[in-house]
Amino acid sequence: MRKSKQPARTHDRNQSGEILEVEVERILPGGAGLAHAGGKTILVGLAAPGDRLRVRVRRTKGKTAFASIEKIIEPSPVRCEPPCPYFGRCGGCDFQQLTYDAQLYAKVEIIRDCLRRIARVDYQKEIPIHASPLEWQYRSRAQWQRDTVRNHLGYFERGTHNICDVVECPVLVPSLQETLNDLRERMRNGSLLDDVKEFQSVAGDEGVALVPSLDKDSSAEASITIGEFSYSFRADGFFQINRSLLGELIEAAVADARGETAIDLYCGAGLFTLPLARRFHSVIGIEAVEAAVEYARRNLAGAGLTNAKAERAIVSDWLKENAQKLAPVDLVLLDPPRAGAEPGAIEGILALKPLRIVYVSCDPATLARDLKELVVDNYSLDSIAAFDMFPQTHHVETVVHLANRVSF
Repeated sequence: MRKSKQPARTHDRNQSGEILEVEVERILPGGAGLAHAGGKTILVGLAAPGDRLRVRVRRTKGKTAFASIEKIIEPSPVRCEPPCPYFGRCGGCDFQQLTYDAQLYAKVEIIRDCLRRIARVDYQKEIPIHASPLEWQYRSRAQWQRDTVRNHLGYFERGTHNICDVVECPVLVPSLQETLNDLRERMRNGSLLDDVKEFQSVAGDEGVALVPSLDKDSSAEASITIGEFSYSFRADGFFQINRSLLGELIEAAVADARGETAIDLYCGAGLFTLPLARRFHSVIGIEAVEAAVEYARRNLAGAGLTNAKAERAIVSDWLKENAQKLAPVDLVLLDPPRAGAEPGAIEGILALKPLRIVYVSCDPATLARDLKELVVDNYSLDSIAAFDMFPQTHHVETVVHLANRVSF
């Protein structure tokens, strides 16, 4: 007889395929559930906190095992039935198994976890999270993959480059679902070119823009109106996907900031550049992608804002060349890609000696990494707010305001 309840396991040397019984403690950054068993940390995909599960280990790395659910022995009180038939196979959503309130709670805890572990900041204040007005049918941008051999169209399957053939996607805005239906019909009747393996689409005020375009009358460009401003951009360029929260996001980032000079780093098509130009005497937007810079310039011109300009440059290079000449500035706003600020960028921001910094982030881990540099000596965290721009996924947008503690 066994003297203790040790989980059954195979005899594979790396223990891949091992079966364990675990209870999920909480959701970690990245979206996996955390559990412990057999002296190991177990990371379980698509889990809910409080689940009691039978899981299969897929791979191990040191004392960490990555596992998938074999059986739900006892479901968590916050577990719900995912409505999407592709959930678990499609690589898009990973939170459909959680009630919406549980999703919001998990995202705030993910932010706190990253602040503690990575930034070494024990933030005691409340982190309010702005729920999406739309839990479903909110996504106004999509990228679809096409398998011309199997005649599949959809998204990559989880952890692979196989294509999940998706007929209906519950997070798409209706106009994008109609576009997906149209593409599938064209694919079935053979009217799509065989060399087209990917489509990028965005729903704008005037309809859907698609890259590549399907006919001479379709456009690759979209425009949307947010408050007093109109923004144009390409379907294959970056712009936020959840329009229902964009006004709140801009308001939280820009807030009551005013002054002489503001620098908008990673400005894209000018989402924050335009409202900043209403509040500051001079605004400079910096963006590395040429097409985005051209749209930022067009959007500024369309709004009649002559006190702001957009420059094409790698942010760290531009800061290295210009920070000393411009310092001190009133405000630096940065909205970098998921990878966060590139090497040298935080050093350059500090060289600008801004009175205030606003950091808009779509990744809590890289946000915390960069905040660690900013708060070491000069800046304090004034406020942190979360925005659920990506319901049904573990992703979360965060707006952090920092104040200068040093007089220059």
